Amino acid sequence: MPISLPVDIKSYTIRRGSKMEVFYPLVLNLQDKRLERNLNQTIVHQVQALIDKEAGDMPSTIVEMLGSYEIKNNQRDVLSLTLSNYAYHDHAAHGMTYLKGLTFDLRNKKLCKLEDLFKAGSDYIKKLSNMVHEQIKQRDIPILGSFTQIKPDQDFYVADKALVIYFQLYDITPYAFGFPMFPISVYEIWDIIV
Repeated sequence: MPISLPVDIKSYTIRRGSKMEVFYPLVLNLQDKRLERNLNQTIVHQVQALIDKEAGDMPSTIVEMLGSYEIKNNQRDVLSLTLSNYAYHDHAAHGMTYLKGLTFDLRNKKLCKLEDLFKAGSDYIKKLSNMVHEQIKQRDIPILGSFTQIKPDQDFYVADKALVIYFQLYDITPYAFGFPMFPISVYEIWDIIV
């Protein structure tokens, strides 16, 4: 099977005065223009959803908003990226950041949900939850309450030969810990991957 070339990516910026600067990627130069348009619409929609989430979370004025992205994988017909958005509201104790992963299967022309990565009927939730639980113990990660299992639509991205399961700030750890991320080698879950 030939390895597909990476897709071309270009950065764009949304600026609103001196308070807001949000960088985001768009895909360029695909032969399939419909796929290119669909990818870019999905990315732009998610960028706007993060902006709206930050604006709607607090009744106070936004003092600063910064958005960025990272390309996590761009090979073998998989484009995986994260979009982050930080906002600080007037008189807030601290700013808040949200992170959204988007993973596209370019061969099948679709945005992937976590369940799409696994064989039908496989208990991926249990297997991944056990792996996350083990990493929590091994890495001595401070947990708010107790961790039971991931959600069926858990946040994730793909980075080369790893699936990275992550949680939002405050989901399972204190704010100071940041985003808890759990890399899982594809070789550990090879038997249930599609």
